[in-house]
Amino acid sequence: MISQKQQERDFIVRLALVEKLGPVSRFKLWRLAHEAGVFDFEKLFEQYSVNSRITKIVKEQCQRIEFDLTFEYFRHSYPFITIIDDDYPPLLKETACPPILIYYYGSPSILKSKTLAVVGSRRMTKYGNKIINALVPPVVNAGVTIVSGLARGVDSTAQRVALECGGKVVGVIGCGLTQTYPKENRDLQDEIMRAGLLLSEYPIGTPPYPHHFPERNRIIAGVCHTCLVVESAQKSGTLITANIALRENRNVCAVPGPIDVSSSVGCNELIEIGARPILKPSDLLDELDT
Repeated sequence: MISQKQQERDFIVRLALVEKLGPVSRFKLWRLAHEAGVFDFEKLFEQYSVNSRITKIVKEQCQRIEFDLTFEYFRHSYPFITIIDDDYPPLLKETACPPILIYYYGSPSILKSKTLAVVGSRRMTKYGNKIINALVPPVVNAGVTIVSGLARGVDSTAQRVALECGGKVVGVIGCGLTQTYPKENRDLQDEIMRAGLLLSEYPIGTPPYPHHFPERNRIIAGVCHTCLVVESAQKSGTLITANIALRENRNVCAVPGPIDVSSSVGCNELIEIGARPILKPSDLLDELDT
């Protein structure tokens, strides 16, 4: 006899494997099933009014023979945490649209410590590199975990510096765990898998589609206590993460820069609307309350 919790976990795995559904649709459908205690798609659609597009997508895919094979493969082959599991990151669960399932390599317990998301420009300048090397080591030495997205520039530099200091690092990626984007970060991703924690809401083998990165950013913002922005243009993915962090009531900090440099415009504007300016390591440690 399969327990109700196992039925729900299986439902979540199947739902997470349905293609052409976004994170919001998955979360809403899981929440309906969770509240109703109905973990069979056919019964759920019979008993409750569900968006016709979502119903069609789910039915078409779940009725395929290969879908059951895919379900069995992913259920047994790769480690994952579902939104109903005890070790699901509590901060992430509090957000407006948490992923219903996260694939991982490494130790999820890393997320029990204080976390700092470090995000910024892919076109990092010498100034940005200097700032990261000044701020990250004291934070890591205080026992704070560094979270970022393995992007070029600020993100990956912060993660490398943290690892060099013997710190704990979490990487959140916009593709399956066996994929790497950008390719030059393969060694960094491997090191995070060995010494830290790698997270993705996308099944193994999923390519790094462009729309995945804004989705990934909500996870970076969701698992952090504080978000630090180091160099950002006026309109960038970095500001998406910062704005999500603000909406989720996270502390948001920014490193100020010259007013005539494009890579500092985003940071300076964040400070203008209330983000704390970080001028020295102690400012960041105060914000983290360490």
